[in-house]
Amino acid sequence: MKLGFGLYRHMLNEDHYKFAKQCGATHLVIHLVDYFGHNKDEADQPIGGTDGWGKAGDPNEIWSLDLLRSIKKEINDNGLELEAIENFDPAHWHDILLDGPKKKEQIENLKQLIRNVGEAGIPVFGYNFSLAGVSSRDIGPYARGNAVSVGMNGTVDETPIPNGMVWNMVYDDNASEGTLPRISHDELWGRLQYFLDELLPVAEEAGVKLAAHPDDPPMPYVRNTPRLVYQPKMYQRLIDLKPSPSNNLEFCLGSIAEMTEGDVYEATETYSKKDKISYIHFRNIVGKVPHYKEVFVDEGDIDMFRILRILKKNNFEGVLIPDHTPQMTCDASWYAGMAYAMGYMKAAIKLLND
Repeated sequence: MKLGFGLYRHMLNEDHYKFAKQCGATHLVIHLVDYFGHNKDEADQPIGGTDGWGKAGDPNEIWSLDLLRSIKKEINDNGLELEAIENFDPAHWHDILLDGPKKKEQIENLKQLIRNVGEAGIPVFGYNFSLAGVSSRDIGPYARGNAVSVGMNGTVDETPIPNGMVWNMVYDDNASEGTLPRISHDELWGRLQYFLDELLPVAEEAGVKLAAHPDDPPMPYVRNTPRLVYQPKMYQRLIDLKPSPSNNLEFCLGSIAEMTEGDVYEATETYSKKDKISYIHFRNIVGKVPHYKEVFVDEGDIDMFRILRILKKNNFEGVLIPDHTPQMTCDASWYAGMAYAMGYMKAAIKLLND
């Protein structure tokens, strides 16, 4: 097992690389989309909401091979490895998610993007096949010592998504008035089938794993749109849609533990044994949807050491990242929270291996 941090695009700089190294991390999972409208300076815990997170990028500019190589070289020059990119820009795949008129053009662009990722030597691309993205969460003093964190207070946001927005980001300022129509779960699974059928053969050839994130929060419907992976068994349905060595999982322990069915330990056992986990969001929670709180790594419902024992038994060799953490009361709340989580993870793995 390897330890890493997740960094947003504006954090891809020498200071954050040094911080990661100083904490003992060896790998990074990076976002090439910055989210605005989040609840803290470092964009660590975007909440989601009707106002969105800002604008999507340029629909005509997928991330080039030169850009990816440059970012990877910068990370490597700072003594770290680039394990994965997390999330497509909504500008590049909104009509794949929405079954819109540009989906064929966009899927061809994603194919080239995955070829670029493979040629750059980046082994994993994480994605979340969701229309609403992260939503229905709030902020409060939910962790130990009243540390500020996020949670769900029993209320699901039922506000329909306006036309021109997907995954909390606006891709079309001039979209017609109105909202996305309500569709069935089967319709969304059909859209995912198209995505996997088209993209997985390219990913296999490129040597890239596509890693699917579960829904956050894991509710059947959010903002009048269906969700895909809101129970652990639905991961298996996703794997079975298109059997492939590149059809993998981005395994978020917090989201899985929040689910109302199944068991986070059983899910970890099942999917790590099948070698289907590309990387792990190593975070802890208290409660289940629609009532849960995100807490410090050592105070939640999940026995994190038990998770590590399962992963070691099944020879998991991927990266664990803290994902997001409660904010600690100091002048550098993101850094303190991340350093605390990484210290726990590093000590736990050392104890496990001794």
